Amino acid sequence: MDQVAVLKPGASTEGATAGTDRVEPSDAEIPIAVDLDGTLIQTDSLTESVFVLVKHRPGSLLSVPLWFVRGRAGLKRQLAANSLPEAATIPFNDALLAYLREQKQRGRRLVLATGADERVARALVDPLELFEEVFASDGSTNLTGERKRERLVAAFGERGYDYAGNDARDLPVWRSARRAILVSPSPRLADAVRGVTELGPVFAAPRPTLELWLTELRWHHWLKNLLVFVPLAAAHRLHEAWPLWQASLAFIGFCLAASSIYLVNDLIDLPVDRRHARKRERPLAAGRISVTHAIAMVPVLWLLATAIAMGLSASYFVVLAVYEVLMLAYGLRFKDLRFVDALLLGLGYTLRIVAGAVAVGVAVPAWLLLCSVPMFFGLALLKRLAELTTANTHGSVDGRARAYGPGDKRRLAAVGAGAGFVAVAALAAYPLVEPAAQAGRGAVWVMSALVALWLLRMWRLAARGAIRDDPVLFALRDPASVAAGAAVLVLLVFAS
Repeated sequence: MDQVAVLKPGASTEGATAGTDRVEPSDAEIPIAVDLDGTLIQTDSLTESVFVLVKHRPGSLLSVPLWFVRGRAGLKRQLAANSLPEAATIPFNDALLAYLREQKQRGRRLVLATGADERVARALVDPLELFEEVFASDGSTNLTGERKRERLVAAFGERGYDYAGNDARDLPVWRSARRAILVSPSPRLADAVRGVTELGPVFAAPRPTLELWLTELRWHHWLKNLLVFVPLAAAHRLHEAWPLWQASLAFIGFCLAASSIYLVNDLIDLPVDRRHARKRERPLAAGRISVTHAIAMVPVLWLLATAIAMGLSASYFVVLAVYEVLMLAYGLRFKDLRFVDALLLGLGYTLRIVAGAVAVGVAVPAWLLLCSVPMFFGLALLKRLAELTTANTHGSVDGRARAYGPGDKRRLAAVGAGAGFVAVAALAAYPLVEPAAQAGRGAVWVMSALVALWLLRMWRLAARGAIRDDPVLFALRDPASVAAGAAVLVLLVFAS
């Protein structure tokens, strides 16, 4: 048995094909059959179809159980008819693609052999102009496992083809293949394949690291969840150990819940993100984390967040559940509605404050809610203005950012800045309506002025295209914003 040639992503195929997989004249007569999902493409076409359906025709999800009654082949055919993935946005395995092109130039015949529906398969591979034939599911036959083996043996004979795949379900196919080409295999799969056929090139892929997962879960956005500590600070109880522990658990619960929403949104927005100049580098969009692994992670995050919520209080669980439902509604429908999207994001921030209050059992001051809702609504609109101003540099051909167009810039600035200054006015009026705060009214008013100046500066920066990310994250990296925040904290201590 030949020595295995391992090819890493981006590596040249010369070394692998010059030795163990050198194409001899007799080899040129042996076709290469290539699987699609997880092999030629770094994702799963069936799952991609489901999320296209969720994004564009969510009502059709009610029909999925009826489609499934017809079997997997029938389900795939119906999904292909209703939600075809965008071929231009699908991440291909570049190393395998380069190898196949090299083999084709040497006279090898290439065929696609996939369990995906034929319509999906052709939509993805026809633009490549690489495969002479496509064997795929046809609405009645699900071409996987033994059925795929029978199809290939009928076409090319026993040991009459090489097969490139990535899954244990392909073992029957390899059993009748002359040689196996493995893509991102586990050691266990590689051992199993060695037992049934000769092993050819192995296209290794790096396993997702903890750092990669944290990037996909947007760990840097967890700073927003520090808002759960605001009610404890407003009640002057940050020095108490037990309430601080409860608020810390509430913080962790919101981090888990928010990350699950980020994952769901990224799954739904995969085609859009892959066209975006910056978002296409996200691990999920780039194919460095598989779609199936991301789907599996969502309920894990939900379960962990629920466990924390049930350990705190029923009220915290309700607030967390409302947040999840609100953000799911935002991702599925309302993120494409002007101003409604910003309102939901603003409510999401405010719910963090409410969650912190119910977790430690303190009341939420009415003035705090009057400040937070318009403040975060305004910041959400500021983010939209920043996205709109930099839309062309992020790959937008028409200058649009989600539901907003170039003509919305003035309206965004007017409504958003107005909402921010309403929040500032509510903060400044606090000592006038709350007798306990009158002693610190000077500090509150200076603090209000600082926040107003900071907002004015942020809107100017956004209008000039200087803010290219979430405004909260921008502020955390901006020295002037950090200094203003530190001053506000000092003034808050004096106001207390």
